[in-house]
Amino acid sequence: MALESAAAQGPIFGPPPVDQQPQIGTNFQPYENGPPPGQPFIDLDAMPPACEPCDYWTYQTLPDGIIYKSYLAGVKEPRMGAVFLHEQNDGWLWDSTLGGRFGLMRYGTQDRIRPQGWQLDVEGSAQLRLDLVETMDFRAVDFKAGPWLTYGIGPHAFKFGYYHLSSHTGDEFLLKRPGYPRLNFARDVLMVGYSRYLYDDFRIYAEAGWAFYTDVSEPLEFQFGFEWAPSYATGPRGAPFFAVNGHLREELDFGGSITAQAGWAWRGDNNGHLMRLGLHYLNGGSNHYSFFNDFEQQFGAGLWYDY
Repeated sequence: MALESAAAQGPIFGPPPVDQQPQIGTNFQPYENGPPPGQPFIDLDAMPPACEPCDYWTYQTLPDGIIYKSYLAGVKEPRMGAVFLHEQNDGWLWDSTLGGRFGLMRYGTQDRIRPQGWQLDVEGSAQLRLDLVETMDFRAVDFKAGPWLTYGIGPHAFKFGYYHLSSHTGDEFLLKRPGYPRLNFARDVLMVGYSRYLYDDFRIYAEAGWAFYTDVSEPLEFQFGFEWAPSYATGPRGAPFFAVNGHLREELDFGGSITAQAGWAWRGDNNGHLMRLGLHYLNGGSNHYSFFNDFEQQFGAGLWYDY
C-alpha cells in the first residue's frame, strides 16, 4: 500500500532523508555558450513543474488539512452535526454539535487531504440536546475546547494536548423538574492518542486521558475504536462508511458507552473535509454529562460534517 511505502521512507519522527525528497531545479540545464539570439538566458521549459502535492517539508501558517483526524463515532469530537434519535426511556430527542477544528502552524507537507509532519491545532465545540416532544425544550449543553500537538508519518498519527469540558443543564429542563439535582460536571484533561491506517480507508485508534482538575467527574478516561471511510476525494458519488467508538470513564467505574454509525460519505476534493449521512446507535452512559449517570439506548439518524 502507498501508506506502507511512505512509512519506510525515513525516520518516524522527522522528514524523509534529503536524498528521498524532491530535488528542486535538477532538470535545469544552462546554455553552454550563452543563449541563442533572441532567446532568454533561462529556458522556462527546462524548469521542473510545481510538485503536486509537495512532499518536501515546509513551515506553514494556518495550513489546510488535519493530520490527526477526528474519530467519526466519537460523540465529543469537534464537528458540525445533528442527530435525531429515540431514547428508549425518554422519547424523541435532537442532539446537535456546533464546532470546528483548524491548524495554526505546521512543519510538514502541503498535502491538504493527508498531510504529514508536525501540526498545532485548536478545537472548540458545543454539544446540545433539545426535547422534540416538549416544544423543543433545551435540555443541556456540554462545552469542550483546547489545543493539540499532532504528528503524522506514513500510516501513523499521534496527538498530545489539553482540553477543558464543562456541562450545563438547561433552564427549561430545570424549571419543569423542581428539585432535580443540578451538577457542575467539569474536567481539565491531558490527552495522548495514537491512530494507524491499516489500509487507505481503514483506521484503528486508542486514546487515554487524565484530568488534573475535576468536579463531579473522575480523572481517567479511555477511548478506542475503528472506522472505514473514504480517505481521498470521492466526487459526487460518495462512498460507504462505518465507525465504532468505545469510551470508558472512571466516574462510571470504567464502564461507559459504545457508539456505532454507518451510512454514506463524501470527501472534499481540495480540503479533505468529510460529510456523512447515516444511522446512529449508542448504548451506555449518556453522552451529555449533566446526565452522566443515566443509561441510554439511542437509535437515530444523523448528518455530520467533519474537518
